[in-house]
Amino acid sequence: MTDAKTKIDETVKSNDVVLYMKGTKSMPQCGFSSRVAGVLNYMGVDFTDVNVLEDEEVRQGIKDYSDWPTIPQLYVKGEFVGGCDIITEMTLSGELDQLFEQEGVSYDKDAAEKIREANA
Repeated sequence: MTDAKTKIDETVKSNDVVLYMKGTKSMPQCGFSSRVAGVLNYMGVDFTDVNVLEDEEVRQGIKDYSDWPTIPQLYVKGEFVGGCDIITEMTLSGELDQLFEQEGVSYDKDAAEKIREANA
């Protein structure tokens, strides 16, 4: 499991935005992963996707790494942000926009606003 932890740590710290998910950003393989990847894709966020279905050690390792039991998991600038419910809430409240702005992550502000308008 140490190799998986090292691999996860390197991935999280060497990429601005990382989504550990089931499937890929272009082909999610679960509804929760699809929702988070969809939000990030729609908002034009450049993110690294890690398909946990390809490696059982990474699938378990990411849960241990974050001490969070579910996937997907979003990391921004090396910090764990949350899973599907948290990312959804942050998107709708504007907190995700604030986080991206604080961390210097580029995103489409108009797209973020459209998500909020569609869910109002």
